[in-house]
Order: sequence, then structure tokens, then C-alpha cells
Amino acid sequence: MARGDKIRVLNPMGYPPKVTYQSLSPRLDQLDGKTIYLVDCRFDDSELLLMEIQNWFHDRMPSVRTVFKRISSVYLKDDPATWEEIKANGDGAVIGVGH
Repeated sequence: MARGDKIRVLNPMGYPPKVTYQSLSPRLDQLDGKTIYLVDCRFDDSELLLMEIQNWFHDRMPSVRTVFKRISSVYLKDDPATWEEIKANGDGAVIGVGH
């Protein structure tokens, strides 16, 4: 490259998406007798964490039913069927979205 030559440089930052605020779901008063879904969004190692959470519930809170559920695709794609199943059959959910 000769002195005075110009190169074109692009900014890799991009543009962040607009985010619409949503409040958190209300907390459950208690977990005894409840069904908690452990949702694997297929992010790196989230399955391992959720399995440990499931073991914790089994050992320390056996009255809590846990359901391990893997979304149908990768975490970048929505899975409405899974969310509807959780709404219909679950009392709460832990979503494993990575580290």
C-alpha cells in the first residue's frame, strides 16, 4: 500500500434492536405441589445447568414437579408451541439462555 492510499473501514457495531419493556411475571407464593418447566433454549451448556437445577429440586424439594423441555429449534427462533404448553400445564419456568 502506497503512502496516501485510502482504505475503507466499516463500523462492526451495528444497530441495537428496539426493546419493548415487559414486566416480570408475578412470583409464586410457594413451590410445593407446583410444576416448574426447565426450558433449554439450546444455548451453550444451558442443558447442563438445567439438569443440575432439576437434581436440586429432586433432592431438596421433592414436592415440586420439574419438566425438562428443549425448544424445537435454536434460541434465535421463537417456539410458540412450547410457551403455550407451559402456560397450559406449568406454574412457572426457568429459561436457560446461556452464560
